[in-house]
Amino acid sequence: MARPRLFDEDRALEAAMRTFWANGYEATSTQDLCEATGLGRSSIYNTFSSKHDLFMRALVRYIDATTTRQLAILDDVERSELERIRALFAVIVESELENRRDGRSFGCLTVNSVVELAGRDPEAAQVLDRDGERRLGALRMVIEAGQRSGSITSTRDAGALAGFVNAVIGGMRIAGQAGADQAVLESIAETALDALTC
Repeated sequence: MARPRLFDEDRALEAAMRTFWANGYEATSTQDLCEATGLGRSSIYNTFSSKHDLFMRALVRYIDATTTRQLAILDDVERSELERIRALFAVIVESELENRRDGRSFGCLTVNSVVELAGRDPEAAQVLDRDGERRLGALRMVIEAGQRSGSITSTRDAGALAGFVNAVIGGMRIAGQAGADQAVLESIAETALDALTC
C-alpha cells in the first residue's frame, strides 16, 4: 500500500515555479528547490521524477495562468481593441513592478525560458512555441478587429503588428529585468500604442 503524501503538491509546484522564475532553469539547484518547497530530495524526485519534469510542470503552470489572464484581456469586448492592448500593456507593467528583487524584476518565465532553453530543449521549445502561437493568434485577431472598427489605424499587416506587440512585451520584460522603472516601462508601452495608431 502506497504511503499518502504529507505535503501540498500544488503549493510545492507554486514554490518551485517561483524559484525557476527568479533564477532560471540552470541556475536553480536541487537544494534551491528543497529550500523553496520545504521538501527533501527524495520527496521531490518521488513526486516529480526529475528537475526537468518539475520545471516543465512549473512552466506549464505559469503559462496557463499568465496566458489565460492575457487572453481574457484581449477578449474583453467591453473595450475597444486598442484599449484591450493598452490594458494588456498595463498588466505587463504591473507584473514587472510586483515581482522584483534588488530593484530588478524577474521578467517573464516564458521569455526567460525561450532565451535559456528553446534552442536546446525540444520539450520546452514545443510548449513555448505552442504558447507563442496562441498569444500571437489572439493579438492578430484583436488587431484585425481594431483595423475594421477604426480603433487601430495602422495599415500594416495585422500579423506583423501582432509580432511587433509581442516583441514589445518581451522587450518590456527584459527592460524590467535590467531595472527599468514604471515610467520607463509605461513609455515603451505608449510608444507601441502610438505605432498602432499612426
